[in-house]
Amino acid sequence: MNMKANIQFCGFGGQGIILSSTILGNAAVKGPDYNAVQTQSFGSEARGGECQAELIVSDGDIFSPSADEVDLLIALSQTAYGEYQHRLKDDGVLIIDPELVTSIEEKNQRVIKLEARNIAQELGNELVANMVVLGFLQESTKLCSKEVLFEIIEDNVNEKFVDIDIKAAERGISIAQEKEINLEDLFDETN
Repeated sequence: MNMKANIQFCGFGGQGIILSSTILGNAAVKGPDYNAVQTQSFGSEARGGECQAELIVSDGDIFSPSADEVDLLIALSQTAYGEYQHRLKDDGVLIIDPELVTSIEEKNQRVIKLEARNIAQELGNELVANMVVLGFLQESTKLCSKEVLFEIIEDNVNEKFVDIDIKAAERGISIAQEKEINLEDLFDETN
């Protein structure tokens, strides 16, 4: 099959950046039985400081915890976008929340605007924007099934937030379906 996905999430503390990467990686390992490695870094501030997480998923061996370039960059703050946009390969995909990332460099990259924070606010909790993103990624990349994603969400979040987190992920799935977003070929190593 020759599939390898280099994905980077970036934003600020409190947005669930690291949790998102962990959940997607665990879902990919549990679902289609991929291999995955995840690394993370964050500022000294508990909330509001810059943070990022990198996830590599492959159907083969992974020899490094970090990639030189990423296929997919999810940026949920302007500062984090500015810090990490150089890592996105020329034909990669950038996913931004247009309320949080308002200025981007024009490059040979596909840009997808996902209003995750607005959707989370409609659901009643701005903190579930990361789950909107996860649902969107599940549907558009097919790195795992939605059932496995929901199971991993349930295993990794506080019980009192499971229902709203699942609703947020379902909204992300619906948006990817409505927009007919397909990112599966982004990770095909034969490209």
